Amino acid sequence: MTNQPAGQADVTRRPTLTHVAELAGVSLKTASRALGGEPYVSAAKRERVFAAAQQLGYQRNAAASLLARGQLFDSVGLITSDLANPFYPALAKGLEDELRTGDLLLTVANSGESPEIEWSLARNLADRQTKALIVASAMADHTVYRELQDRGMPVVFVDRPAQQLDADAVVFDNIGGGRAAALHLLSAGHRRISFIGDYDWLPTHRDRLAGMADALESAGVTDWRRWVRTGAHDVAAARARVAELLDAQDAPTAFFAGNNRALLGVVEELIYRAPDPLPAVVGFDNVEWARVLGVTVVADDPEEMGRQAGRLALARLTDRDRPTETIVLPTTLVSHGSGERRAPAPA
Repeated sequence: MTNQPAGQADVTRRPTLTHVAELAGVSLKTASRALGGEPYVSAAKRERVFAAAQQLGYQRNAAASLLARGQLFDSVGLITSDLANPFYPALAKGLEDELRTGDLLLTVANSGESPEIEWSLARNLADRQTKALIVASAMADHTVYRELQDRGMPVVFVDRPAQQLDADAVVFDNIGGGRAAALHLLSAGHRRISFIGDYDWLPTHRDRLAGMADALESAGVTDWRRWVRTGAHDVAAARARVAELLDAQDAPTAFFAGNNRALLGVVEELIYRAPDPLPAVVGFDNVEWARVLGVTVVADDPEEMGRQAGRLALARLTDRDRPTETIVLPTTLVSHGSGERRAPAPA
């Protein structure tokens, strides 16, 4: 352990807000309020906090000089997991519409489903004094975000709920949606129903599969696992899994695609292979092209998810001590034809 003079923080690691507070001789909360431009901090303490932050290099970007002049970035950050997925631009639109009511701008970043990139982006946005953070997280454990909460930054999780962290969240009724899809296919006589799902660590994947499994088990279909395929995070992966299943002797008579990318892969492979009879298809996510191609979907509303996340962030900025809230948005099965194809009669 290295000895250090009293009143100086150990800066052998990246400086944190705790280091700033120690060097300035103030509490962690006071340091957070001073750097956040919040009221009820005396001019003398604010000056000491800014001086400590500059001495330690706590703010290593343009935000530091703006903060020193009392200027703040009036923006909220959104970290998505895959900007190529049309779900996230729709979510961003709803979020931006809501933030505009609070005169806030939206900054969007993409993690590419990498926990390391996600955390780097989150820290960078926090260092730039972004007002709040909205995250579609690629992490299985969110305890690291407590550091940002301790710095006074509201964090709202979207699509995927917070894990091991008390935080606001907006999610869909994924279990109910999975159950509705399975019941719809069962009502058309299907028993060999395949689930084409995303990464198996994703909460959305697990809940949609759990809802489907519950309906199948209740209907006496106990061998449903043999037709489950995971890891279909993109269109090509989904197509490969559908091709494998179609080549099997006991090929599924119906497919339930766990998200919009998996659904596109299922539809593309079925159009390419043109099996006779054509399997029934239900997808999760309300994609625009579903009604054009006649694809039945479990519809959700990413714009509304964005709006609700914006409301939670604005409410947290107004009252940081309010109880955390998880909003569960409903899903609705919308019939367009593909999910209504009857199962073929037994040979």
